[in-house]
Amino acid sequence: MARNATDTRARLLHSARKQFALNGFERTTVRAIASEAGVNAAMVMRYFGSKEGIFAEAAEIDLALPKIDAGALGGEVGTALIRHFLKRWEGPESDDLLRVLIRSAATNDAARDRMRSILDGQVMTMIGELVEDKTSVPARAGLVATQILGLAFCRYVLELTQPDLTDERTIRILGATIDRYIFKPL
Repeated sequence: MARNATDTRARLLHSARKQFALNGFERTTVRAIASEAGVNAAMVMRYFGSKEGIFAEAAEIDLALPKIDAGALGGEVGTALIRHFLKRWEGPESDDLLRVLIRSAATNDAARDRMRSILDGQVMTMIGELVEDKTSVPARAGLVATQILGLAFCRYVLELTQPDLTDERTIRILGATIDRYIFKPL
């Protein structure tokens, strides 16, 4: 079978996503990625430069944030966001890499940088579309990120559970906090 650069690169990225999702950043090796893709480990270096390089591209995640019109939701933007993130974190295998980023961000610079880039690029953009005072967007996005990532870290990394804190109650409580961060004076 003839191979071309585009096909090889795509297979490497597919393999990397799978390996990082299964093993996390620390335990994934360049050799494992290459082996699954059916190529020599040198090809990973050729196309991506390093494990961090392929991770950065493999972990390009679209949060698929819901299109939010604050007026149409009656000020319940926060509940829509928390509901969305719970679905993503508890979602299908295709979202495993998002969970890996959350687990890895505290100890790995590449994962931290990728998570920051995703949040800056997507959450900040969404908040910028909702508020009039554009100078407050970075602060508001940072506060929203503390709630989103704090919830993810406590639930999916530390595995802290509170039986009386159902998903619906969590959505309502944290949703109100996020609404305050987005719309109320800071």
